[in-house]
Amino acid sequence: MSHAHSHMGSGSRTTRRDFEFGKTHVVRPKGKHQATIVWLHGLGDNGLSSSQLVESLPLPNIKWICPTAPTRPVAILGGFACTAWFDVGELSEDGPNDWEGLDASAAHIANLLSTEPADVKVGIGGFSMGAAIALYSATCFAMGRYGNGIPYPVNLRTVVGLSGWLPGSRSLRNKIEVSHEARRRATSLPILLCHGISDDVVLHKYGEKSAQSLSSAGFRYVAFKSYDGLGHYTVPREMDEVCTWFSSRLGLEGSS
Repeated sequence: MSHAHSHMGSGSRTTRRDFEFGKTHVVRPKGKHQATIVWLHGLGDNGLSSSQLVESLPLPNIKWICPTAPTRPVAILGGFACTAWFDVGELSEDGPNDWEGLDASAAHIANLLSTEPADVKVGIGGFSMGAAIALYSATCFAMGRYGNGIPYPVNLRTVVGLSGWLPGSRSLRNKIEVSHEARRRATSLPILLCHGISDDVVLHKYGEKSAQSLSSAGFRYVAFKSYDGLGHYTVPREMDEVCTWFSSRLGLEGSS
């Protein structure tokens, strides 16, 4: 996946693109509403399949919001259009970042969380490209603003990324080190990363590198879990880990 040589179409444009997000699916809590998590699908998928995944989890006190990414041409797929949270040309530290797409998706997700009641804890999780935008949102939260400088409006309590990577990892440390407030927020946010050792789409080393980048930038509480024999998909033992993580980090009552 890192061998694509196509360049991102968004880099040269000066006009702002308008992104049309797809349908959002909501899974209501079966018990007392204590937390709301936005769960983000991978490239080419949609919010409905995310909602089916999270609906089966034994977390009765969580409300799940499962949005659908805009449909757009994706450079890594040779310009083929499908649902994508941002454009991506290659998966490597040196690949260009679609900052405009990243900011638009992070803002869409934050807006979905911004209307939740004040006593409800909020977080973001996702798979693959959804994990990438979840981690990007974590960096926006720490810095208190999106990449474009607009203030980030939500107090995130935890972030989970499965089989993903961190966009913009190269410059992250410099951005957080300069601000006492950013360092404080980074320290306050627990992040769980899970990755299959046999992942041939987003290589395990990219997940590992992302965890290292977050830690060195000042995110104190980053857990990185590797799974033998796991490719680019989720398995029940990984989702068990996610459930345990959400229950303990969010202090949920009566969760198994």
